Amino acid sequence: MKKLLLINPVQKKSGYLLSRFTTFAPLGLAYLAGVTPPDWEVKIIDENFEIFEFEEADLVGITGFTSSINRGYEISKIYRDMGVPVVMGGIHASMIPDEVFHYADSIVIGEGEAVWPVLLKDFNSGKLKQVYRGEHIDLANSPPRPRRDVLGDRYVWQSIQTSRGCPFDCTFCSVTRYLGKEFRQRTAEDVLDELESLPGKYVAFLDDNLIGNSKESRERAKEIFRGMIHRKMKKRWWMQTSINAARDPDVLKLAARAGCFIAFVGFETIDQDGLKKMHKGVNIGIGVENYRKVVRVFHRYSIGVMGGFIIGNDFESSSYYRKFASFLLKSGIDICQIAILTPLPGTELYDRMKDTGRLIDDNFPEDWANYRLSRVVHKVEGISTEAIYRGDNYIKKRIYTGTGFVHRMVKSLVAIRNPIRFAVILIFNRAMKRGWVRSFYYGKFPHTLKVEDKHENGKIIVHNGKL
Repeated sequence: MKKLLLINPVQKKSGYLLSRFTTFAPLGLAYLAGVTPPDWEVKIIDENFEIFEFEEADLVGITGFTSSINRGYEISKIYRDMGVPVVMGGIHASMIPDEVFHYADSIVIGEGEAVWPVLLKDFNSGKLKQVYRGEHIDLANSPPRPRRDVLGDRYVWQSIQTSRGCPFDCTFCSVTRYLGKEFRQRTAEDVLDELESLPGKYVAFLDDNLIGNSKESRERAKEIFRGMIHRKMKKRWWMQTSINAARDPDVLKLAARAGCFIAFVGFETIDQDGLKKMHKGVNIGIGVENYRKVVRVFHRYSIGVMGGFIIGNDFESSSYYRKFASFLLKSGIDICQIAILTPLPGTELYDRMKDTGRLIDDNFPEDWANYRLSRVVHKVEGISTEAIYRGDNYIKKRIYTGTGFVHRMVKSLVAIRNPIRFAVILIFNRAMKRGWVRSFYYGKFPHTLKVEDKHENGKIIVHNGKL
């Protein structure tokens, strides 16, 4: 029996990946295992849990995000030096295939399940191609199923994916280019059957938007939630959705009854002009002035809100960071995920920064390790790099320490009205704080902001001279 080794490399763990409770399984590798013929022995190595150690294999498959791709290259070299063929895939390989060609015998661009059986057949006949392009899979009629037995029992959350693709085209996100604009969905019945087979209580829906943005997608979501209730699954689960889910209280009511604990919502920024630059159309329509109302709708049904935000945008200031920190303390958002704007390959932002010469960390592939959403890797107009790191430290100090943290957690406990759900919120907050404390800039830059001068002609003048 031939052996297939599938590897999820990790360069450096950060954020919620530092906690076992908040680490999700590499479902993409399990999908590949699911379409691998039974005459192969399959093993998955996830460096979130175990550091890679060499073991014999006939074929090696390596996935990789941009921030961990160099670790993938290191592992690939070990096997290639020994004459073992290596296939690389995932979002980085799909976005920058010309680079990955130098570090693998073959690459998969796009959705791997669509071409994996063909690739293995070519390997068996000694005709492995350099490139395989995976087309977008028809999820409604021929959805793939992952092999969960090769993932093991180390994950608290059982991951599941019910849709792919995103009709939005945010400047900082590569999902649309990777998975397409069409929102492809599995049937509710198929999703329910898989959910019912999952062991354990905790489930993470990995869809970029479980509820979607159309009447059809919302009705499918409701059908899934009703099915979970009818089948008495009693799962406790987490999802990603867009801000417009608050416009349909019925879908949130059903989600809560079906066991939804937390919803990740991409708020991104509290600056309306910033939303326009990001092409965040749904948020623009609702308006930043209504963010708190959105949170209250989720809380009405005891669903905790994990708010995703981005700082490091052009022309931010100390005044903005003060305003932002105050907003987070008052907003009722239960978990705050604050990332530094990062031009990842495959995004409109990356193309623009590259074309205009604004990338600072551009010694590739080495500098990919810095593209981890916690470093400033491009020239930001109107504000210094130091000011951004100061702002990040200031905001996180306000929301993760002292009375600010206590105030937020008491507010969440009162709003959620469920001690078990609140406990999950508390664990996620501790994971976010741990990621901040272990960040390189935590001890390198002050946790205070520089004093600003008065406004002159409508512009803020900062002492560091950047505005």
